[in-house]
Amino acid sequence: MNYSMIRFILFRLLRIMGTLFTLPLIVALVYKEYDSAISFLILAAVCFVVGTIFTIKKPANRVIYAKEGFAITAVAWIAVSMMGAVPFVITGTIPNYIDALFETVSGFTTTGGSILTTVDNIEKSVQFWRTFTHWIGGMGVLVFLLAVVPMADGYSMHLMRAESPGPVVGKIVPKVKDTAKILYIIYFGITVTEIVCLIISGMPIYDAITISFSTVGTGGFAVRDTGMMGYSLVSQAIIILFMALCGINFTVYYFLLNRKPKEAFAIDEVKFYLGTMLISAGIIAFNVYRSGCVTDPRLAFHHSLFSVASIMTTTGFCTLDFDTWPMLSKLMLVVLSLIGACAGSTGGGFKFSRALIVIRNARNELNFIVHPKAVKRVYMDGHSVEGTTVKSVTAYLGIYVITFIASTLIVALDNFDFQTTVTSVVATLNNIGPGLGMVGPTGNYSQFSYLSKLVLMFDMLAGRLELLPIFVILKPKTWRR
Repeated sequence: MNYSMIRFILFRLLRIMGTLFTLPLIVALVYKEYDSAISFLILAAVCFVVGTIFTIKKPANRVIYAKEGFAITAVAWIAVSMMGAVPFVITGTIPNYIDALFETVSGFTTTGGSILTTVDNIEKSVQFWRTFTHWIGGMGVLVFLLAVVPMADGYSMHLMRAESPGPVVGKIVPKVKDTAKILYIIYFGITVTEIVCLIISGMPIYDAITISFSTVGTGGFAVRDTGMMGYSLVSQAIIILFMALCGINFTVYYFLLNRKPKEAFAIDEVKFYLGTMLISAGIIAFNVYRSGCVTDPRLAFHHSLFSVASIMTTTGFCTLDFDTWPMLSKLMLVVLSLIGACAGSTGGGFKFSRALIVIRNARNELNFIVHPKAVKRVYMDGHSVEGTTVKSVTAYLGIYVITFIASTLIVALDNFDFQTTVTSVVATLNNIGPGLGMVGPTGNYSQFSYLSKLVLMFDMLAGRLELLPIFVILKPKTWRR
């Protein structure tokens, strides 16, 4: 284990955190929140100075292999979350550190589950930081590091693979640094576009910026107690569009920007993702309209599409309380939350690519029973999927199920109702935010015990990092030299 390189990268991240704290500092000054401004100034200075001092001397051995890549990723996310929780405590927004850490982990992992019972009275600068954590975590803190800090390209790929969502992660251009830059340019461009569209729709500038952070990062933190319900149908429609766009593999946008539409639209996962979203919205709209929950068929489809897009992309926004909808609609939303968005997007969940690989591999196994001599391969996008990828997806599914069962049993110690207990784990492990019951669209996680909150924080981190990095650091052998 290359400990010197781990320390070096962690202090690099601390320096970047210092830079990021200057943004809510500026917001605090704009809105004359001087106490919060002092807090953010001190944090920014401490992080930047300490990070700079401990990164002046570069490690002699800068080699990073897969083991270091996974370990650095997991430890970095934990460290960034612990530091990111400090503003909530020192500003008095969330005095209890465990609750503040829950809010921050939920922010960085783009989960969006909150322990806050109200957000209307939170200072603008703190609210900005809260939603900005979504934007930072959406593309990944280490991807940002790779984009701005020179590193050995052959080794930095291990960091990107450990942090990026999906069964297979590759470079869209020869160099990892250039890949990270391209991803962040696309990410920034989508964010700015949504901000402009929301402002044009009549949304206040502050709301447009913070809601765009939550939308593009597929996080779901709102800045009003009414959530998305208080905005116009036009604003909601814009949010639907950008939620759907950010649930798509960002490689698609790279192909489109380089005028390669055939490659962009040849991705199987995207076709199934968009098709599932529209069909599910249609079924739920019919069910909701027929049950009388929404009496206007156009509004029924609008709210159903919003909910489906929000749940599938694991954003977690809502325009209506879907916990009051018929059982079929609620159950469909839970199933969609398990699948999630596309690989290589900012969304969470199991991912459509994994689901397709599991389904196609199962089909091949059934065909093998009927035709034992037939040689069947799993195909995605017209290409054969390597056996190691199929194996890793199967292993991921096994770890996912074990994690879900173990977490549910521990959270059950709080003795809440069945749907609250189960969907709280589903919502955190898949980085969705809202579940059903006490953690529904109008609920929160404030009543859970500290033990349950720690378990749910573990699930949020494990879900965002695709399980393996978190479990790798729990193995003693990982830390042997």
